[in-house]
Amino acid sequence: MNLQIDGDRLYRELHDLGAISSEPAPVVTRVVFSEADMRARRFIKTLCAEAKLAVREDPVGNTFARWPGSEPELPPTATGSHIDAIPNAGLFDGCAGVLGGLEAIRALRRAGFRPRRSIELVVFTSEEPTRFGIGCFGSRMMAGAMGPTAGDMLRDAEGKSLDEARRAAGFRGELSEVRLQKDCYSAFLELHIEQGPLLEQKGLDIGVVSAIAGPATLRIEIQGEGGHAGAVLMPQRRDAFLAAAEIALAVEAAAKGTGAPDTVATTGICDIFPRAVNSIPSRVRMEIDVRDIDGTRRDGAIAQIEQAADAIASRRRLVLRREILNADPPAQSDAGLIAAVERACEAQNLTHERMISRAYHDSLFMSLIAPVAMIFIPCRGGVSHRPDEYSSPEAVAKGALALAETLAALSS
Repeated sequence: MNLQIDGDRLYRELHDLGAISSEPAPVVTRVVFSEADMRARRFIKTLCAEAKLAVREDPVGNTFARWPGSEPELPPTATGSHIDAIPNAGLFDGCAGVLGGLEAIRALRRAGFRPRRSIELVVFTSEEPTRFGIGCFGSRMMAGAMGPTAGDMLRDAEGKSLDEARRAAGFRGELSEVRLQKDCYSAFLELHIEQGPLLEQKGLDIGVVSAIAGPATLRIEIQGEGGHAGAVLMPQRRDAFLAAAEIALAVEAAAKGTGAPDTVATTGICDIFPRAVNSIPSRVRMEIDVRDIDGTRRDGAIAQIEQAADAIASRRRLVLRREILNADPPAQSDAGLIAAVERACEAQNLTHERMISRAYHDSLFMSLIAPVAMIFIPCRGGVSHRPDEYSSPEAVAKGALALAETLAALSS
């Protein structure tokens, strides 16, 4: 089979999709169910229709585009990713996997390949946590890791529920219909930029992902006592922000203290009230991300952060509330799929190496219902979630080629 990726078309489509944004280029911002998100969905569905794929959507907006196989009763082989983008993002995160997956299907068709199993392209709703505070809720619901009650419980900053937002965007039906059965897919493969520097540094074409780190989110709210910045003397202060600063340092210490490079922790949100230069901060809300490919080690780091936070609040005479918003288990890639990706790379003379993913992806939740693997391609400087995120046309095309070769083997 003579597989040929139309790299020029694929790269042009990536830029066309990137131009659909709530903010002007080079920034890409597509928050779930926003006007830009809905335009981007229409763009993808149009391309899928042109490729003669059968398109359907579920009640939360997950989109499925299927190429029927000669034995359509068999569980399909699937690939895909997401097209939503955090504010001030770039062209490639998620989108390379969606458009690369579509081009892989088109390349197989051009080569005269006929799949035995159907091949399905999946575009997941809201991999990013921007609007509702939790990532991957489309794939979470598909895998049963989040139930239908999320429709009312998940709310955005304006108080609008997920149910209200999805219905306003035109997605009807009950959320109980989103869940898929275990083994509904024979395999799920996700093509993605690395979002790290290793492939570029080593001059490799492909990273074959062996494990995906499990993320956990800890929310801490600190209540102190406000007052005039000039009138309240230092010994009498109950400054909520100073406690938050100490807790942020404790977060860093907990991650470094495991001794493992795979434990990472970040204080990504620190909202201060009342945010006036001449007023002592009376209240702070923090959100902390902790992740590792070892779930036990990650949970130990979280426990250390919680203990430190309690001690800091007690010493500073503050009231502290904390809750775990999510603590998702890490995922291991399927050994058979890892081998299939490696064989595909060898067949196409693509240099490759096994690696782990410290960022989480929809594949993490798809692993609950199907065997999964991921294909990484290099990105310049490891930069992601920024407008200067960049992967070369050659890198994107090689990723789509590795994916196409693997899909052919798995769907035969």
